[in-house]
Amino acid sequence: MTDQLKRAISAAKTAQTTSDTTNAVGIASSSAGEQIFDMSESSYKTSHTAVRKARRFAMQGLYEWLVTDRRFDTTGKLGWKDNAPNDIAARTRASNAMHTVHIGYYHEMMRDIPEQVEALDTLIAQHLDREVDKLDTVEHAILLIGAYELQNRLEIPYKVVLDEAMKLNNHFGATDAHKLINAVLDRMAIELRAVEVEADTKANLRTSQKSATKSAAAKLTTTENTANDALDNELTASTKPRISANNAAIKRDRPNKANASIKELAAAAKGTNHQDSDVQESNAQESND
Repeated sequence: MTDQLKRAISAAKTAQTTSDTTNAVGIASSSAGEQIFDMSESSYKTSHTAVRKARRFAMQGLYEWLVTDRRFDTTGKLGWKDNAPNDIAARTRASNAMHTVHIGYYHEMMRDIPEQVEALDTLIAQHLDREVDKLDTVEHAILLIGAYELQNRLEIPYKVVLDEAMKLNNHFGATDAHKLINAVLDRMAIELRAVEVEADTKANLRTSQKSATKSAAAKLTTTENTANDALDNELTASTKPRISANNAAIKRDRPNKANASIKELAAAAKGTNHQDSDVQESNAQESND
């Protein structure tokens, strides 16, 4: 082996060691929250299903954040805070196969919702009958996602936001929690999406009016058809001859073979009797002579 070849092998080993060290530093930095993910990662799905999965992962991440750092923050135990949202997102990506998840939207929610949590909680509290800290943590996380989408993601129809919140509750929440979530988000939509809700209400009103008109027309047509059928039946019945079974003036001939045979035998017997009577009279007259 020549000295030049040895130097090449040594340089390759040094480069490999440097690369491994760089990767290790990058992984450590990501766990410390220094890695920045591209919000428009094109290698991941961006379909409706991928967005729904992003909401599910975000709901779980927000739940973890609410019961750790956020709780320590609200109770004044700042020294306990050691679970930042970006750390949660990094661990989630490292431990889950997220090739079917809209990664950009997931990271957006994990970044923006904690940053806006005070404003979002204030918005939620306006439509609650209790304090926000009295909410179940799952319900709180779902309401945060719904409030964020209603306020910031105007391209998502408000009905879709409500429907997706219901699906999150069905997957993670309590049985009756959907009543509270639906009521709060519905009131919030009236406030934040007034134009959209009004347009939807008018569209539903027009649809209901058209349905009512069609129903009334169908009933009127049915009534007219029934009346016409009754009139036709009455006219048809009045032109037909009515025959009563008790009318003695109408005789019905009902031929009966047995009766006909009896009549023929009776006539034959009568004729025979007449002949016998004539023979007897003739004999009596001859004897007298």
